[in-house]
Formats: sequence, structure tokens, C-alpha cells
Amino acid sequence: MSRVAIVTDSTAYIPKDVREKHHITMVPLNVVFGEETYQEEWDITTEDFYYKMKTTEQLPTTSQPSIGLFEETFRELGAEHDEIIVITLSSGISGTYQTATAAAEMYDDLPIHIFDSEISCMIQGFFALEAARLAEEGRSAAEIMTELHSRREKTRAYFMADDLSHLHRGGRLNGAQLFIGSMLKIKPVLHFEDKKIVPFEKVRTEKKAVARMRQLLDEDVDENDRVLIAVIHGNCPEKAEPIADDLRSRYPNATVYISYFGPVIGTHLGPGSLGIGWMHQN
Repeated sequence: MSRVAIVTDSTAYIPKDVREKHHITMVPLNVVFGEETYQEEWDITTEDFYYKMKTTEQLPTTSQPSIGLFEETFRELGAEHDEIIVITLSSGISGTYQTATAAAEMYDDLPIHIFDSEISCMIQGFFALEAARLAEEGRSAAEIMTELHSRREKTRAYFMADDLSHLHRGGRLNGAQLFIGSMLKIKPVLHFEDKKIVPFEKVRTEKKAVARMRQLLDEDVDENDRVLIAVIHGNCPEKAEPIADDLRSRYPNATVYISYFGPVIGTHLGPGSLGIGWMHQN
């Protein structure tokens, strides 16, 4: 077993079998429907979440993991490892990074390193998978952290929301923007900037938004590059699959994943959303 334990939060959306294969521990965030709180992936599946979102009048909210859950995770992993690396979603959209840091400062038994991915979803998952690969090779936590910081400069992600009302409720659009955008069928392309999700470009129609995301990928990635790519969807795999198939043929040296916006991120982007993200490997 590796001396370095790898932890990430649930918004990395790494499938359970992949986490188990690479010995990645997951700490869940929470999604709240009224008085009911569900730990993402533990208490509610993505399918159940989108069903509840469709059939429940009150829209959900989200919250970060408790400091106690991180402390418990650190104690369990500390029994078998010398160091721990925790990879969180962007500190600009959640307090998870700060909570993990506070829990680490309270735990003196072994070094714990907290890495702010400055992003989320499967692109965050790429950092965890890379960390796990390096840990399996016997690399130290310091070496792994250095590599993660290097990879952050080689990572991009763009998203599109199908329904602007979710962005409005989350404070990403004001009322006038929501009204005009809905009238004009605008599909804003979003990205992470300074750790926060902000509009990158306003595009009309979903087709044009997807084409723009594809163009941004083409501008950054050569066809022979070794790169990890994720096509991410909000409960609409039928939209993601043809995009992924096309990218596999265009980039023969890439590993292309189909992933999803799970409950926590799906709360803010809504069903029908799409995204494309990537990380260079060389």
C-alpha cells in the first residue's frame, strides 16, 4: 500500500469502482431538499437527485462536509499511511478547502497536504487520479503536490447551462440578465477564473455553445497530444456520447471520459447542462 493516502471530495465525480481501484477516499458534500439533507453519492444517487429536482417544488441547496467528517477520515487513513493529500473543489465556490485545512491543522499525528484544484467535476477528478498514480509509484507527498501544481497550469474547463434560472438563483446572473437571456435563448459559456465560476462568453443556442467549447479545446490541444478529456453532462448522456465519440476520433492519443454533473454541481447548473474539460499529460 502507498505511504501517501489520496482523498478528494464527492464533486470530483470519480466512479466508485475507479476510486476503489486507485485507493482514492471520497468525502461527500451535501445537497438539501427542504428539511432533508443527503450526502452526495452516499445517500442520494445522481439519478434520484435529478428526479427529485424535477418533481419537488422547492429547489435544493448545497453545503460542504463537516469538519468532523474530515477529522474522522484523517484518523482512519492515519492508521495505515504516513501522509495524506486532500484534493478539493475550488475554494472560490465552496468552503470545503477551508474546512479540510482546519481539520488538518487539528490533526497532529501525520502531515496532511490540502490542494485547491481551483476547479470541479471530473477535471478535479483528474488531479486525484494523477495523485493516486504517483502515490502508487512510491512518490513522496511533496513530489506529488509539486506535480499537481504544475498540472493546474495545464487544465481547462468550460460549461454551458441549459436553464438560466439555476444560475440566477445561485447569484451568477441578475434578474435582467435572466429575462433577456431567456428571451434570446442565450447559453452562456462559463469557466473558472480566480477560483470562481464566471461567464466566459455569451452564445446563442446550445449548438453554438458546444461548438465554441469544441473550438476552445481545438485551440489548446493538438491532435497528437496526450491529454485527459471529460465530456460532462447534467442528466443528458444522449448529448454527451456523440461529442465524446467525435473527440476520440479527433484526438487518438487522448483518454476521453463521459462524466456528469452530480447533485451538488447539478444544483447550480441544472439538468441539460454540458461541459468539456481537459488536462495535458505532457
